Amino acid sequence: MKYIYLISVAWLSQSALVGEAHATEDGFAFSGSVRTRYETLSGQSRAGFGAHDELLSTRTTLLAEYRKSGLRLGAEIYDSRAYGSRSGSAIGTGEVNTIEPVQAYLGVDIREPFGKGSAVSLQAGRFTLNMGSRRLVAADDYRNTTNGYTGLRADVRGADGSTATLIYTLPQMRRPDDLPSILDNEPGLDRESSTLRLWGGLLSRPGVFGKTFAEIGYFGLAERDTARRATRNRHLHSFSARLLREPAAGRFDHEIEIVHQIGRVRASAAASAPSLDVSASFLHADFGYSFPGPLKARLSAEYDYASGDAPGGGYGRFDTLFGMRRADLAPAGIYAQIGRANISTPGIRFEIAPNARLDGFMVYRAMWLAEKTDAFSTTGVRDISGSSGAFAGHQIEGRARYWLLPKRLRAEANAAWLRKGAFLKNAPNAPQTGNTRYVSMALTASF
Repeated sequence: MKYIYLISVAWLSQSALVGEAHATEDGFAFSGSVRTRYETLSGQSRAGFGAHDELLSTRTTLLAEYRKSGLRLGAEIYDSRAYGSRSGSAIGTGEVNTIEPVQAYLGVDIREPFGKGSAVSLQAGRFTLNMGSRRLVAADDYRNTTNGYTGLRADVRGADGSTATLIYTLPQMRRPDDLPSILDNEPGLDRESSTLRLWGGLLSRPGVFGKTFAEIGYFGLAERDTARRATRNRHLHSFSARLLREPAAGRFDHEIEIVHQIGRVRASAAASAPSLDVSASFLHADFGYSFPGPLKARLSAEYDYASGDAPGGGYGRFDTLFGMRRADLAPAGIYAQIGRANISTPGIRFEIAPNARLDGFMVYRAMWLAEKTDAFSTTGVRDISGSSGAFAGHQIEGRARYWLLPKRLRAEANAAWLRKGAFLKNAPNAPQTGNTRYVSMALTASF
């Protein structure tokens, strides 16, 4: 379920390296997974791609870690491949990254340095990150490839349960990134460079207002051009605040997160493009109720807003950095129509988890452009005159997962239907392909 997933990953991202996840005995630990997924899409909404798309993808992961007296050595390989791509497909580095050592790290865990219940963990090397709500920094799981980061991480937990996580990293840039190599599933070692840097951290405290968890954060991003990669020279500072009350049977819950971005960005990737002042914002609000009973059902109302770029001398389009989209808005993969940019969308979500083997959810949302002269969300569809209006359409999407063999083999189905509104029908570059339909089926084996 979306809400439970967000909570568990967000909490573990701050606590796993300061006690819980590394409380096993010293020695070697091995784990891995193999996922096979088929996706099909018709009625493409994104500009520049074919009306129909389909893809068969595989993802294999192998993780090994050695622990000894508070020291950790770990390494993980991702092998992400895709087959059956057709002309006009949306395939890219999100689908293919062959035989990649995403993680290779050294860690040190220090128990109770500040009293009972406290802990400190330090990590250096290559690693994945899931920070807070994962809306700005995440190791994407639905997407066939993940995000890797090279650098330093420090986690601190106080005796009162407060936590702090600090990072300084060079995000890995996936290679190869040219279409012929991607179509051939060619290997290429991902690269990190000082031309792309991410730093910052989170501070959190439980029980600020009753059972409400509070978090504040800051992330900085700096990039510049290289000989082979033109960029928009983003220099962004993202400040966030979040309040979260976890769901429980017979109880109301909530999550509110606000992010504000400032900085500078070039108007385009051209070296001669002018530099613009950035002022952008994001809001997520979620209010739900979990019903008592064996169905473990939860009903919630939610709202997401991400600013767009309005006419004028500044830049207002929100940048989600390395955040995920699946838990909040829509599947990634070859769908990826809806993301955290230039969107205003209320929604209704219904989730169930009747037993340890089965869970699922369905979401309805109506979608508007936050700024009608900017491109809608991640579709690339735009009307710079604003005359196509601001209503993008209705989306219904959902997921069902079932453990065929508990903790060993899980089946997953995802589906989305986007009924296009006036903007996605009438904008000058809107694909005239009818409403969008997407289905994916996957099997994941874990060991």
